Amino acid sequence: MGKIVLITGGSRSGKSAFAEEYIKTLFERGEKVGYIATSQIFDEEMKFRVKLHQERRPAAWTTYEAPYDAHMALEQASKEGCTAILFDCITIYMSNLLCSLESIDDSEKNYALANGKINQLIEAARNSKGTTVFVTNEVGAGIVPENKLAREYRDIAGLANQWLAKEADEVYFVVCGISVNLKEISNK
Repeated sequence: MGKIVLITGGSRSGKSAFAEEYIKTLFERGEKVGYIATSQIFDEEMKFRVKLHQERRPAAWTTYEAPYDAHMALEQASKEGCTAILFDCITIYMSNLLCSLESIDDSEKNYALANGKINQLIEAARNSKGTTVFVTNEVGAGIVPENKLAREYRDIAGLANQWLAKEADEVYFVVCGISVNLKEISNK
């Protein structure tokens, strides 16, 4: 059964760099690494962010572009022998999901869809022969957004994080580039 690690934190907290270092320790032991990228490049700012991530990754890692149905990319990476998989990131994946809908008005339907997608990812990670590290953003620490799409996104991202954290073997919170193992200090 595959191991699940969840790494969360705010924007520019250092969570992706921490996740990459976590995966590099597995890579140094000889594991084949898969990198599941969920972002889509729509503007220069996102192009720059993707470039930064690409420059930090070793060339030997195999990249799987998966803005939608990412569980299939995770399954493919596992089939191709990747025993260390870095999934970056859940919140962009949830954003892609919401932005692909014709309407966001049915919150119950949206939550069920997001839950189904997260469950597919959990199942694919558990069925792998290695470790899957999921990166996500903590988006619920600010004010309640004024528009429906932003509230729906915040709520779904928060729920997705909770669903993953419940199933994860390890959960890290990263702030200012420093990580804390939440499961280690939690009563759960």
